[in-house]
Amino acid sequence: MAQESSNLKKNLDYFLLAIGISLMVGVIAIGSDFRQTLGEIVGTLMNPLVMLVGQENFHIVLFVMAAITALYASLIQKYTIDWELMRKTQERMKAFQKEFREAQLSQNNYKIKQLEEQRSEMMGDQMEMSKQQFKPMAYISIISLPLFMWAYYYISGHTGASMVFPFIGEMELVNTVIGPIQFWILWYFITSLAVSQLIRKALNIGGA
Repeated sequence: MAQESSNLKKNLDYFLLAIGISLMVGVIAIGSDFRQTLGEIVGTLMNPLVMLVGQENFHIVLFVMAAITALYASLIQKYTIDWELMRKTQERMKAFQKEFREAQLSQNNYKIKQLEEQRSEMMGDQMEMSKQQFKPMAYISIISLPLFMWAYYYISGHTGASMVFPFIGEMELVNTVIGPIQFWILWYFITSLAVSQLIRKALNIGGA
């Protein structure tokens, strides 16, 4: 029974990873048709919410969206990343880099050779950290990418939404801040970051 449960969990894990990776590849490699289709599918769920709050209050929808993705991402990271291993690996890497610099400055070739041998072991720990960080990123993309694509295509076709930004004043959300970054993207990331910090603190994510 335990073996069956373990296999089911592993298969579900692979399935979710496959969906997440497929979404990331699709958004990057396939192009605008895939992104638009993704946005239209999510629109069947999100468009009624916009109608409820009003198109002119689209920034509220973005805030709700950012809060959902921040909560989801934080929970995924809490339960898929070994934070103790990450903390120890970071401390070891910091100590290693300090020792290596000192050996270089003192031109201690024997010590440098010893540390070079140790570096391969450190690289293994870093690879493990990278793998642990990639898995939640794939999980998170299952929710965040479709929502982001919907917001992008919705706001592109409804340019009247605006909000008041501190020190700037009222701006339409489709106006450009810098480069390809529009005001709605700026607002989304500001709110997402703020909510994420509160949730991470409440859940003690990444704590020592």
